[in-house]
Amino acid sequence: MKRPVTSGAETTNPAASSAPSAPSGPAASTDSTADRDAVPAAGLDGIPRQRPLTVSTVSAEGVHVAVAERVPAAVERAPATAGSARLRRLLARLRRVRPWRLFPTPTGTPFTFGYAVVLAVTSLIAEYADPGLVDRVLQASSTDVAHLAQSPVRVLVASALWIAGGLTSAYVIAFLLVLTALERRIGGWRTAGVFLLGHGLATLATEIPVGLSVLAGHLPESSLHRYDYGISFGVATSVGALAGLLRPWLRWTVLAVFGWMVLGDLIAFTDPMTNWGHTMALAIGVATWPLLRRVSSPGQLQDDDRDHGDPS
Repeated sequence: MKRPVTSGAETTNPAASSAPSAPSGPAASTDSTADRDAVPAAGLDGIPRQRPLTVSTVSAEGVHVAVAERVPAAVERAPATAGSARLRRLLARLRRVRPWRLFPTPTGTPFTFGYAVVLAVTSLIAEYADPGLVDRVLQASSTDVAHLAQSPVRVLVASALWIAGGLTSAYVIAFLLVLTALERRIGGWRTAGVFLLGHGLATLATEIPVGLSVLAGHLPESSLHRYDYGISFGVATSVGALAGLLRPWLRWTVLAVFGWMVLGDLIAFTDPMTNWGHTMALAIGVATWPLLRRVSSPGQLQDDDRDHGDPS
């Protein structure tokens, strides 16, 4: 026997078909709508029951219209959206990284850039000029006890114009990176003050004991005229000062690495006076933390290139 075809508006429940027809009018429409919302309609014959939909609305004709999006789909998209936001933030940070800011520029870090140019010139002179002339100039620039007793200011300044070991010294890279970062945070004048403070105090702290030892007869008189020049004391002080302006994890990493190098040289005892000078210079830089933190916020990196008109 062929099954009678029914419309979509009719129900397949026989009991419902034999019931008396509902009254017409606005009240009937409201009641029927409430009944349909309260009791889920049975599925059509031959069609599997569908998943429950999250939101349903009623159209003007009174037919249920379901929203296509379900809750599980929204939940599945949430982690992907959070991961995409993190990826966008990471890419934005990478775009702000400018490696050239690690090195000095004429407008962004004028003190470090100008000082680097002077050191490059003096290093080329020491490499290619007449050896006899170079030896006399270095001797006159040495901060030994004899010169410090005669003209301390002149030799302290002159000794800082040369690099012990020339342009191949590891202190050249340290000078460029450390003083550039320090000047971007506290400015050129303060950076020059920190450098000269460490250079002068560490030199005096190592040379005065030599003079006293010569007077006491523990060292020969030739110790009063030993060569002593270079930028290493100033660089060590700048490393200690810069560490106080970095984030904690980077601060202790820098101090641990540089401190291990300094202590390693001191344990080797190849040049005790210079090695003790590096240790004291690093301590002088650490002692400047309270003063420098008043003029520079922790972790602050000023955009000096932009402030001074650098095109970057």
